[in-house]
Amino acid sequence: MGEMTRVLECRDLRKTYGERKAVDGVGFHIDLGETYGLLGPNGAGKTTTISMICGLLTRDSGHVEVVGEVIDVGEIHAKQWIGYVPQDLAIYPDLTAEENLMFFGRLYGLTGKRLKARTDAVLEVTGLADRRQDKTEEYSGGMKRRLNIGIGLLHEPRLLILDEPTVGVDPQSRNAILDSVEHLSGEGMAVLYTTHYMEEAERLCDRVGIIDQGQVKAEGTRRQLVELIGERDRVRVVVEGNIEAAVVAVRSVEGVQEANRSDRRIDILANDARVILPALLRVMADAGASVKGVDVVEPDLEAVFLHLTGKALRD
Repeated sequence: MGEMTRVLECRDLRKTYGERKAVDGVGFHIDLGETYGLLGPNGAGKTTTISMICGLLTRDSGHVEVVGEVIDVGEIHAKQWIGYVPQDLAIYPDLTAEENLMFFGRLYGLTGKRLKARTDAVLEVTGLADRRQDKTEEYSGGMKRRLNIGIGLLHEPRLLILDEPTVGVDPQSRNAILDSVEHLSGEGMAVLYTTHYMEEAERLCDRVGIIDQGQVKAEGTRRQLVELIGERDRVRVVVEGNIEAAVVAVRSVEGVQEANRSDRRIDILANDARVILPALLRVMADAGASVKGVDVVEPDLEAVFLHLTGKALRD
């Protein structure tokens, strides 16, 4: 790839089924080491979008490139850069985890020592090394999901596409999957992650595209998306001492929009509250107030989604 940092570029993707526009002008990019989230409800167009990106579904129009190579249904070579983990499990239940990986590895063109090394590495990454000889029909739902992800990693793709990988798994397995995704992006892999779980997008994704009715309504970092709707952080401080003087002092701190007293509490509306929190605590102490408790509530993607689409994510 040389000096290339842009892993995925897709523009103006469109797909219709009769009168229904499943995907209507979707476009975004992903760079090396970046996790990009497509956040939206079931039926929003997420799976159709990634199917076109993978070259599994013919698009009506639009353009897709992975590491500078055009992706389309008939293109074979460029697809080597993609690791696709579908929403439905794609494993053989009567084979062991190791046998599944060896089988799919051969489909990727891996052989000999290279295939053995990649199989061992993937079993370690997915936490399945100690169960490698067990048939996957004996696995829990979460273990099957982790093996599904491992198959997508075998050939060391530049772009890993995960289509709602935590659906139907227990909390422990879900956390293990999220930890794995964080590790992969930290090692430089580009990740496209679709989900309808708000907390997953907030935890994993460097940038998020909010998709609904086949359109990306907005995209950006969490902070950028929140700023679209003018939301600010809310800070609630429990204090004793000279509270009135503390309120006046807090209002002088750069980034504070509002500060009001409510009994023994100061309610503050501010930009980047966690950044200016040390300054808030300092000026309150200088004003003769003793801080007994602090609670910072940051606006979340739920509020952004509601603002952009007019409905809650799980409606």
